Amino acid sequence: MNFTPRFTPHSLVQSTRREFFATTASGLGMAALGAMLTQDGLLHQSHAADIANPLAPKPPHFAGPAKACIFIFMAGAPSHLDLFDDKPVLRQRHGEPLPESMLEKVRFAFIKKDLALLQGSPYKFQKHGECGMELSELLPHLGSVADDLLLVRSLHTDQFNHHPGQLMMQCGRGSFGLPTMGAWLTYGLGSESQNLPGYVVLTSGRGSSGGTTLWQSGFLPSTYAGVLFRNQGEPVLNLTNPPGLPLELQRQGLDTLRQANLQRYAEVHDPEIASRIASYELAYRMQTAAPELIDLSNETQATCEAYGLDREEPKDFSGRGKQGDTYRSFATNCLLARRMVERGVRFINIIYASWDHHSNIPKELPYNTACVDQPIAALITDLKQRGLLDSTMVVWGTEFGRTPLGENRSGQREVGTGRDHHPYSFSMLMAGGGLKTGMTYGATDEIGWSVTEKPVHVNDLHATMLHLFGMDHLKLTHRFQGRDFRLTDIGGKLIPEWIA
Repeated sequence: MNFTPRFTPHSLVQSTRREFFATTASGLGMAALGAMLTQDGLLHQSHAADIANPLAPKPPHFAGPAKACIFIFMAGAPSHLDLFDDKPVLRQRHGEPLPESMLEKVRFAFIKKDLALLQGSPYKFQKHGECGMELSELLPHLGSVADDLLLVRSLHTDQFNHHPGQLMMQCGRGSFGLPTMGAWLTYGLGSESQNLPGYVVLTSGRGSSGGTTLWQSGFLPSTYAGVLFRNQGEPVLNLTNPPGLPLELQRQGLDTLRQANLQRYAEVHDPEIASRIASYELAYRMQTAAPELIDLSNETQATCEAYGLDREEPKDFSGRGKQGDTYRSFATNCLLARRMVERGVRFINIIYASWDHHSNIPKELPYNTACVDQPIAALITDLKQRGLLDSTMVVWGTEFGRTPLGENRSGQREVGTGRDHHPYSFSMLMAGGGLKTGMTYGATDEIGWSVTEKPVHVNDLHATMLHLFGMDHLKLTHRFQGRDFRLTDIGGKLIPEWIA
């Protein structure tokens, strides 16, 4: 593969004159020091640009409609058969075994395949909107915005366990140490936000299997890693000053650190030093911007009700998807995501765990869907009403699907109450950002086992997402250890049918 640089050094800083004087990261003090070091031959002009603002907006490869992405990651893998892909034949064949020929070379995480039985969905499906999109009765609010959705029923992946599968969806390959899609987007495009990170992570429910690896920068500079926000209390841990530290003293300390780091950068040109300088300055500005972001007091009561901030949670529920006040937490994260888009944040990853329903689907799946259905529909409606949906891509994603077979890890020949991991087919929802909507794409066989029409690999999904941001997935590369890496690894093809 030929190495194609993403951008020239001179394109790293795109600040306007007003932004230049107004922001600390590209302000007079840093510019003056950088100029002196450059004049003395200690700092190359292109490296001075690197330090000024590594997250400054950068031009795309070509014009694309998407400017921001809200990726809502349902960690643990929701059952596509109970939510998005109705299978009447599976329902009719409930309790039957599969032919041995279909199971011969199949791997399961827990199912004892010689005793496994088919399990139909107990939930009814109905058509929604002018497009007639079929969704489960568990998703009535999303059904109300069906004409704004693209439902993809033909995804497949290479991984069948959670952590590798989550890395695959976030990083394009199920391996450690790789940048996530949020890191790639901010690396390629920078961020419009001056006072917030370009890549923000919000979590609800229990922790995901992938943990912090799901928002890492990998071999890219740490500037491009996701920043974990909380939706109450201190937005970012250790962001506020300790009691008794005057703002002026903090500023003096940062200036001293910056000068020391710049001098070291002039010697070794380590991009992590530039990342450290930018992170310190961004944290300084975030001390004002982050608390304002999570202050919802200026949101109308109608908006808060639409998102469902004050919904009552089911009493005495203790399933996989609950941790604290989960309904409010997830709804708040969706509202915060809209506020972040308004403030120029490039990529927001909302992670909700867990959907790992190896058992107890009748009790736990309705809880999880009730948690997310209303806030996501409200987010799409809110973005549309504010004129932001055309430029904001909203994605409901997960790592893989769930088996048409009931879980039977006990080794008994009986229909279970859960489903095992299933990489051969699963579904996703998308909206906005230049996507064609009111459309269902792809299909699976009569029991939801494998893709029969228009297969979509995870790398194809990423290639198409990047295209809508104006990025050629073959050109968004970074050389590391003698090889050119990209989000789509060695695969990925554009899906033109998705593009409006």
